[in-house]
Amino acid sequence: QVQLVESGGGLVQAGGSLRLSCAASGGIFSSYVLGWLRQAPGKEREFVARISRIGNITSYADSVKGRFTISRDNGKNAVYLQMNSLKPEDTAVYYCAAGTQTLDYWGQGTQVTVSS
Repeated sequence: QVQLVESGGGLVQAGGSLRLSCAASGGIFSSYVLGWLRQAPGKEREFVARISRIGNITSYADSVKGRFTISRDNGKNAVYLQMNSLKPEDTAVYYCAAGTQTLDYWGQGTQVTVSS
């Protein structure tokens, strides 16, 4: 089973940028589809972005399309989320996720707070 550890969260002003990283261990990293989910206070966890096993196919939630970019480095067992033009509504705990088909395994999350 894969273990996931996120880093890179923090406090940023609206319009700023952050880059989240996720280090994976266990399992065969290149066999996993990877993604990012987020959960804001009082809201359900929601999909943010997803990337295929070799990184050639990505998908995004409409709310982040054009602002966020997901990428992966199979040589480093890592997945990233570059977040630009951040908005207060992006404030949430961000979770790295992995799975062979669906995103079944999650990390412990990293807090992102965007101030207005």
